[in-house]
Amino acid sequence: MKFLGVIPSRYESSRFPGKPLIDLAGKSMIQRVYEGAVKCLSLDKVFVATDDPRIFEHVQSFGGNAIMTSETHGSGTDRCAEVLSKFPEYDVVVNIQGDEPLVNHEQLEQLLAAFNDEKVQIATLGIEIKEQSELFNPNRIKVALDANSNAMYFSRHAIPFGAQILQDYWLGKYPYIRHIGLYAYRSQTLRKIAKLKACVLEKQESLEQLRWMYYGYNINVVLTDIETPNVDTPEDVEQVLAQLT
Repeated sequence: MKFLGVIPSRYESSRFPGKPLIDLAGKSMIQRVYEGAVKCLSLDKVFVATDDPRIFEHVQSFGGNAIMTSETHGSGTDRCAEVLSKFPEYDVVVNIQGDEPLVNHEQLEQLLAAFNDEKVQIATLGIEIKEQSELFNPNRIKVALDANSNAMYFSRHAIPFGAQILQDYWLGKYPYIRHIGLYAYRSQTLRKIAKLKACVLEKQESLEQLRWMYYGYNINVVLTDIETPNVDTPEDVEQVLAQLT
């Protein structure tokens, strides 16, 4: 199989404008994501896909591969689908979030190994939550799994609800899983899900993956013990810097 890595990156962000180009201990966030991704030897090619010339030029300045994509895309998945249309020879596309500056190549290898199972259409990563603050942070997405490690639901709320248990003790009663925002899709699946219309669940939670599940696609969740904090808000930067210094 041929694996294509795509890092969707846009400059505008309601919570953190200019996020891809912020300095993180001497390198931009998008450079750190790119350099982490290309360490994954299973990826045959990695591109930063953007609609902003500032990001495009910056990626080229440090020797990375960049590609300009449409300004009309509503999600990173749509941007990945456009890149795939230019490189249709790839079997699996990996959507590497541009706000994961500490992305680890071993995580990516774990994710890609899921496609050894021919039944897997979409795969992503999860890690057990250890801190109460993570459990109730709406910017940290939670996922509940079925017996086959497929996602049953994603939420910004802690799921499942701890009925008859005080909230302070929820972590001790259930292995809550935090979603790590890396996706991989078989190419034929990516082409199909990029055409799906948004559903009410997705709009309610502001989580695109609920659209795919709503229309019947399984998302296999690979559990990892490699922690990689993402940057959703300016306050998250300090956590990343602490791991870089």
